[in-house]
Amino acid sequence: MKIVTIIARVLLGLPFLIFGANSLHAFIPMQPMPGDGGTMATIMLQHGWFHFIGLLYIVAGVLLLIGKYVPVALVLLGPILVVILLFHATLMPNGIETGLVFTLIETFLIYRYWPAFRSIFKA
Repeated sequence: MKIVTIIARVLLGLPFLIFGANSLHAFIPMQPMPGDGGTMATIMLQHGWFHFIGLLYIVAGVLLLIGKYVPVALVLLGPILVVILLFHATLMPNGIETGLVFTLIETFLIYRYWPAFRSIFKA
């Protein structure tokens, strides 16, 4: 089970590290998004939010890849994954599969690191 956990950490951490770095310095060419999703992306880019979110992606990705402070990385990625799912559910339904896969991996990792989260849910 330890190897599965390491694989899950890498599968979740690597894409967030790559796309976080891409938001700071665009090295992956991307097409402009159509419709309301494109409008939202344009506004976020103009006001610097992509850089902030990219930094969060990078921090969480690095923490997952090195295996230190994994619960902190999972806490950082939780709200980000909710926003990704809501974005695709409301503005751009295509592409939601990736968000669902990442959410499943995050859920698995929360289960594996549950002792770190247990005290939050004490009654």
